[in-house]
Amino acid sequence: MGICDGRVVIITGAGRGLGRAHALAFAAEGAKVIVNDVGASLTGEGHDISPAAEVVATIKAMGGEAVINDDDVSDWDGAGRMVQQAIDTFGRLDTLVCNAGIVRDRMIVNMSVDEWDAVMKVHLRGMFCPVRHAVDYWRAMSKAGTPVEARIITTSSGAGLFGSVSQANYSAAKAGIASFTIVSAAELERYGIKINGIAPSARSRMTQDAFAEMMKKPDSGFDAMDPANVSPVVVWLGSSVCEISGRMFETSGGELSVADGWQHGQVFNKGARYEAAEVGAVITDLLREAPAAAPVYGAN
Repeated sequence: MGICDGRVVIITGAGRGLGRAHALAFAAEGAKVIVNDVGASLTGEGHDISPAAEVVATIKAMGGEAVINDDDVSDWDGAGRMVQQAIDTFGRLDTLVCNAGIVRDRMIVNMSVDEWDAVMKVHLRGMFCPVRHAVDYWRAMSKAGTPVEARIITTSSGAGLFGSVSQANYSAAKAGIASFTIVSAAELERYGIKINGIAPSARSRMTQDAFAEMMKKPDSGFDAMDPANVSPVVVWLGSSVCEISGRMFETSGGELSVADGWQHGQVFNKGARYEAAEVGAVITDLLREAPAAAPVYGAN
C-alpha cells in the first residue's frame, strides 16, 4: 500500500530528469500516471515521444499503470486534452505536477525577445493552462457536492527565489510560478484544492552543464544531486495526506526547508510626505536593521 494508492496523477515534462523521477515515484506509491512530454530539446525544439514511452514502459514493468501524453502544455486546447485523457483513461484526476520547462540562457544585454517569450510560454503559460483545466474539473465536482482532495505541485527554483545571472528570463518565470502558487492556494482552498511549490536542486539537462562541478555524480556514497531525491517530497505533497497549501519548499539531496519569501520589513512613518533629499537617510536606517539580501546565484 502506498500513500497515493488509487490516485490519478498528471506529471508534465515527465520524460527525463526530475519529471521522470516523479513519475516513477508516484507509480511506486500506487498512483496511475499520465506521463506528459513532447520530447523537445533543452531549448524547446523538436518532438520525440520515446522518452515518455520509456517511462511508461518502466512503470508498467513495475506493475503500475501509466499512459503517454505528448500535448504541448502551453497550448490551451492541448492542456485540456491532457486533463481529459486522465479522466477518460482512469476515471478521475487527483494530482497535477507542473514540471515542464526549458532554458534560453543569456545575459540581459544579449537576450532576444524571442528567447524571453519562449521561456515565459513554457514555464508560465505551460503551468497556467493545465492548472486552469484541472481546476475547472475539480470545481465542478465540488459544486456538485463531491468531496475533492485535489493537489497541485508547481516547480520554481532557486533562480526564481533568489535570481541567477544569465537567467533573467528563467528567474522571472520561476518567480512568477512562486507567486502564482500562493495566490492560487488562497483562491482554491474552498474547493478542496491544495497547491504547493518546490524549488529543487538536482541533476538535469538544465543544470548538468551550467553547474557541472556541483552536479557531478560522486564515485561513491550518497548522490545528493540524483533527481530521485526530490521526488518523495513531491509525492507527499501530491497525496491526500498533505493538508498544507500555499508554501514553497527548497529541496536538495537530503535537505528540505521552507522558503519564506518576501516579508514586510521594519517601517518608519514620518506621518507626512517625504522630501526627496531626506529619503536616503531613512532608507539607510531601514537597511541597517533589515537582514542582508540573499545573493543572486552567479553574482560576484
